[in-house]
Amino acid sequence: MAGSSAVYTPCRPHAHGRRHLLLPADQQRGVLAWRTRARGGAGAGSRARASLVATAPARTATEEAVYEVVLRQAALVEDLQGKRGKEAAAAGRRRWREEEAEAELGWGLLGDAYDRCGEVCAEYAKTFYLGTQLMTPERRKAVWAIYVWCRRTDELVDGPNSSYITPKALDRWEKRLEDLFEGRPYDMYDAALSDTVSKFPIDIQPFKDMVEGMRLDLWKSRYRTFDELYLYCYYVAGTVGLMTVPVMGIAPDSKASAESVYNAALALGIANQLTNILRDVGEDSRRGRIYLPLDELAQAGLTEEDIFRGKVTDKWRRFMKGQIQRARLFFDEAEKGVMSLDSASRWPVLASLWLYRQILDAIEANDYNNFTKRAYVGKAKKFLSLPAAYARAAISS
Repeated sequence: MAGSSAVYTPCRPHAHGRRHLLLPADQQRGVLAWRTRARGGAGAGSRARASLVATAPARTATEEAVYEVVLRQAALVEDLQGKRGKEAAAAGRRRWREEEAEAELGWGLLGDAYDRCGEVCAEYAKTFYLGTQLMTPERRKAVWAIYVWCRRTDELVDGPNSSYITPKALDRWEKRLEDLFEGRPYDMYDAALSDTVSKFPIDIQPFKDMVEGMRLDLWKSRYRTFDELYLYCYYVAGTVGLMTVPVMGIAPDSKASAESVYNAALALGIANQLTNILRDVGEDSRRGRIYLPLDELAQAGLTEEDIFRGKVTDKWRRFMKGQIQRARLFFDEAEKGVMSLDSASRWPVLASLWLYRQILDAIEANDYNNFTKRAYVGKAKKFLSLPAAYARAAISS
């Protein structure tokens, strides 16, 4: 996998990042025009910009399928804002407390499970963990629980035991997911997530879709078109945004619809995953994987052999410029949605967005050599970005 992102929240552990965001229908069509037309040949940037303004094609079947999930998640949040949602949340909390008492959990208090999730988050997502300290305790713990589940899921295909993982193992993991959503956790980490999904309007579908992304990684190492890659990015990264928006919360005074906020979360996931892919081209190629649209490579006059050869040429630079420009467009759309989040949630998300977007700058600074040079954001830039993001988030409050 090409790096991983975990959250309108933090990134999933390296080796294979993911995340993402949809937009309101009119804006989304423009982005889709960009995605399907941005190419790496000469003048690709100007042609893509023109198509972004001039065309508004219908969504593909893939995009429609993802959009249906977005609408479903948005409806859950809107329900919660009304009386029915509040009653359902209260009933869910009562159900969990009853089942928790009956389960006689052997590891002690549920609080211990959340604390352990926090420790994992602090170890592997330091910057984002720092940002969660600004959230309310309930939201903070919920984000930790989601992060840990995403990390554990990612490690099934990227961890030390990944060579032993089979489709049946992922089927068992999905069944375990269904059980924890029904209040039957298997261990302390599951218990934390089970409690979280009983308190917030979180639907199981994004979690199941992430497992589907892991299934793809068991057998698929090429993506013919951006449409195929888009679906993969949704599975492994966009899903995280859909999981976490209910926890982050939408600002009470926001004029944005729940749908547009979820679309923004989806776009952030796409942007982060595309960035991971562009950063990790060399690493992935050494594992026999290419996470770049093959049709766009061909239109730029490049082949799979060029990727494996790992030589920076003018064709490669032109191709990369188009890919980077597309990723930045998704980041721009995502940033608009961040400002509609609850004020306590904006800073960690905005800081993560800014830091990840700077990886694209680092690729450019490396003269587009993502074959042998790893693009990263230095500590100094990170420290400068954090207070700037905090100030921006505060001004928008």
